Amino acid sequence: MNPAEHLAVPYVVTMEVVPGPGGRWVCRAAHPELPGVAAEHPLAIVALDQLEAQRIEYILDQLERGAAVPVPRPPLAYRVSEFEALLDAQPSINRT
Repeated sequence: MNPAEHLAVPYVVTMEVVPGPGGRWVCRAAHPELPGVAAEHPLAIVALDQLEAQRIEYILDQLERGAAVPVPRPPLAYRVSEFEALLDAQPSINRT
């Protein structure tokens, strides 16, 4: 699989509200299939945006190191070209 195909794999997303710093509640979004990929923010939509950025970073880091990336289901074909365009437009994130 190429990097764009890896990025197009759909992963399970979990969202829960947990106590955060200073006693405030935050939304924790996570990809349980990707070790350590999680984000917390008071706003759920921001936590999801941060989670997506972490997912991309995690996958590209794994590929750069030659490490395995979990592929629990096949890539979404319609998203592969979207990620190819993203990687072409931003060479700084296309590290493989």
